[in-house]
Amino acid sequence: MQDTFGAFMDGPPVTIEGKAGGPLSGLRFAAKDVFDVAGHPTSNGQPVWPQTHPLPTQNAGAVQQLLDAGASLYGKTVCDEMCYSLAGDNAHYGAPINPAAPDRAVGGSSSGSASAVAGSLVDFALGTDCGGSVRCPASFTGLYGLRPTHDRVDPSGVAPLAGSFDVVGWFARDARLFADVGSVLLVGDTRAIKPKRALIALDAFSRMPEGERESAAEAAHQAVEKLGLESTPVEVAPEGLDRWFTAFRHLQALEIWGNHADWITQNNPSFGPGVKERFAYAATLTDTDRAEHQPIRDIARARVAELLGGGDAVIVMPTAPVSPKRDASNEEVEDFRARTMGLTCISGLSGCPQISLPLAEAGAPLGISLLAAHGGDEALLDMAVTLAS
Repeated sequence: MQDTFGAFMDGPPVTIEGKAGGPLSGLRFAAKDVFDVAGHPTSNGQPVWPQTHPLPTQNAGAVQQLLDAGASLYGKTVCDEMCYSLAGDNAHYGAPINPAAPDRAVGGSSSGSASAVAGSLVDFALGTDCGGSVRCPASFTGLYGLRPTHDRVDPSGVAPLAGSFDVVGWFARDARLFADVGSVLLVGDTRAIKPKRALIALDAFSRMPEGERESAAEAAHQAVEKLGLESTPVEVAPEGLDRWFTAFRHLQALEIWGNHADWITQNNPSFGPGVKERFAYAATLTDTDRAEHQPIRDIARARVAELLGGGDAVIVMPTAPVSPKRDASNEEVEDFRARTMGLTCISGLSGCPQISLPLAEAGAPLGISLLAAHGGDEALLDMAVTLAS
């Protein structure tokens, strides 16, 4: 396997053969370098991290589940620094190439995992999603990607970012395989929902640039028709998605600083552009900020639960705008980030599962998302298979 996309970490490849006879036997997967693999360092996208943390003695829970199911690990992939970015560019380890649109960012922070799958280097790959780090790279590279219901996938042995938002997700090119991986990874309480209604999130579509909006709306319309759902337009966030994003950004930053303040203070790591500024801002936040923004999280959870009712509906929305060009200006990147986080915060604040489906193009891949009620992960996987048939 020759990595021509810069997807994998440098050095000898980390490989482990899966157990014989399992449901995923014969398949190869990669793991973002935030997942512990026994006997190998975990970088968390930052060179000082493995120097200041013990060598793992056991595999992360999700890695072990896949190995036990027969899949073989074929490498650890590059991620954005400390996973605190959506850019797909690591100042220390490089920027993986987007095989589906080489002139555009692959997206972060699960950049290497998406690149490896989109480039057919592995069959599927593990990533993590806090603010959009599976959904966005999936959208940008034309892959299936899932942000599961919070805690439906074992998070043990994974470097933390913001615990109440962090989830383990995965990527695949094929819908049936994507669902098969889910049958191995998803644990805990499932909910046998049967969506009959598609709630078209008008405020989400309005965040898309012109041209992209039309492509996303047409692809969403076709998907809803094929699924046989009744279409209803809705406004997801009466307070405005910008307000929801602001709450998400502050609450996430408070958790991130709570997790990493001591380590940063003791080790003074050198952070790359963007990540450095975000950590600096996180350090200024206080309990006053938490008190200001936590009520919006509560409102968002209640609003999404109200919309999805007893599980008879899914919210339909674009995953993110088309990925920015690799040479985009800072202004273009910041505009993209604001548009995107106003979309990804819906699932983050509500804790509901969201699947990004490779259904649209607007000069580059553009994902369409379905968001379901808590525990409705399997229903989303089933719908992905239906749409691919």
